[in-house]
Amino acid sequence: MRFDPFSLSLTRPLGTANGPIESREGFLVRVSANDDGEQVTGLGEATPLPRWTESLADCRAALERGDPDATTPAARHGYSLARADAEARETDVRLCDRLATEHGVGSSADAVPVNATVGDDTPTETADAVREMVESGFDVVKIKVGAREPEADRARLRAARDAAPDAELRADANGAWGRETAAEMLDAAAELDYAYVEQPLPADDLTGLAELRGCGVGVAVDETLASHAVAAVLDADAADVLVLKPMALGGPDRTLDAAQTARDAGVEAIVTTTIDGVVARLGALHVAAAIPDVPACGLATGSLLADDLAPDPAPIREGAMSVPDGPGLAGDALQALSHPGDS
Repeated sequence: MRFDPFSLSLTRPLGTANGPIESREGFLVRVSANDDGEQVTGLGEATPLPRWTESLADCRAALERGDPDATTPAARHGYSLARADAEARETDVRLCDRLATEHGVGSSADAVPVNATVGDDTPTETADAVREMVESGFDVVKIKVGAREPEADRARLRAARDAAPDAELRADANGAWGRETAAEMLDAAAELDYAYVEQPLPADDLTGLAELRGCGVGVAVDETLASHAVAAVLDADAADVLVLKPMALGGPDRTLDAAQTARDAGVEAIVTTTIDGVVARLGALHVAAAIPDVPACGLATGSLLADDLAPDPAPIREGAMSVPDGPGLAGDALQALSHPGDS
């Protein structure tokens, strides 16, 4: 295994209830295998996210030791994705096809519906951003809330709905509210026909999340999965939707396991990135493509980055992201990353 550090700046800070995200730092991981005497290189990415995974220093240490585990999910993600990419290349299949076969879910999709994301801003700017996303082909948009006073966020939710009366809208509070405020905000979201509100309460409040499910709009959990096992969330009846981040869960294999567990319990599962580089985004795309009839996923985050590890070979058209042709993550599209000395 080889890994190299990188740093990617965002085009502009993404406002969230936990503060702005301005850049992403991580490691590009390469794992080599032999296919009939020919070396095959698989690519992975380990991009830690504060509050979600280990620190950048702990991620590096785990990669240096060569033993990433559950305590270092970003490092494990980088290694397991690289291994999975190499194995798919060895067998000359797309990664999503290999994942679908391994998990017994039938055939994988050629494209995945995706949502756009709008960060914290004024009501007018929120409406303008939502309108722009819908006009560009997205029919599902997620609005970041929780960084402002509740009344200001209610105005933003109304402005977004007025701007996109026919779109599916979601809100994401990143755990910013208490129970009383959350109940009021979910009532407001229900009146505006939002599909669900993501992480309306702090991650550890499973009881409160379960109680909110009676507010007339769906409850999704995201940060909760960083500190609670999927089984614990399901046992607490705390969610209508699980938002699964492969980087935070430790890799594509664990993410698909979580999705299957959720669906067996009657809970929907969607896949999102942690605003990653192109390698991890492609990995998340392949995971989502291996989930039958997956709802719109949070994979359209490449445009948030000012620069990237490589050009993105997965185009977004009319609100859907296409799975690249060729074996592994993207056939030969990432050749320069697999063999940097050849570029």
